[in-house]
Amino acid sequence: MKFDIVNIENKKVGQAELSDTIFGAKWNSNLVKQVMVAQLANKREPIAHAKGRGEVSGGGKKPWKQKGTGRARQGSNRSPIWVGGGVSHGPVKERDFSQKVNKKMKTAALFSVISKKLKDNEILIVDQFQNVGNKTKDWANVLKNLTDRRSRTLMILENGNRGFSKAISNLPKIDTISPLSLNVYDLLKSKKIILESKAIEEMTKQYVS
Repeated sequence: MKFDIVNIENKKVGQAELSDTIFGAKWNSNLVKQVMVAQLANKREPIAHAKGRGEVSGGGKKPWKQKGTGRARQGSNRSPIWVGGGVSHGPVKERDFSQKVNKKMKTAALFSVISKKLKDNEILIVDQFQNVGNKTKDWANVLKNLTDRRSRTLMILENGNRGFSKAISNLPKIDTISPLSLNVYDLLKSKKIILESKAIEEMTKQYVS
């Protein structure tokens, strides 16, 4: 499969040979959803936590003697029935939200998203960014030619150019990622994908070779 390559001025300079395995996969919405939900679940950290009777303060002494007071017997003021006591069956921070998805499913979902993005003309392949520089202003001028900046854009840079990420991170709605760290959520979150040509080789070695 061949696809046009443009320069930083968005002018065609050649064609790239794309792997059918990565860029020609069928769209599988069910698999993509399953992998994305699992990815978000694995990032989720439990925050809500209610203290049980073993965590609240007090309770060292029996509130009153067992018999002779006319009141119901009580063993501790940390009991859940007391104001300020522990909570029964409340949320705890030890809860595990993670979901397991095997490697083949993750890879298949990744290929499915990339292929659909390519089919929908949401991927732009640029020959190289080595001459842009390390200033945010320079990147802002370059990206004016490549994206409208109104929708979120994901830039997949070759590992050798990952040093540019700091300058790009100052631009709104522009994210960067390594071709070896691709994931379904980041791809779906972005309307436009800008892919550096050498990153294609790294992707092919990582996922196909």
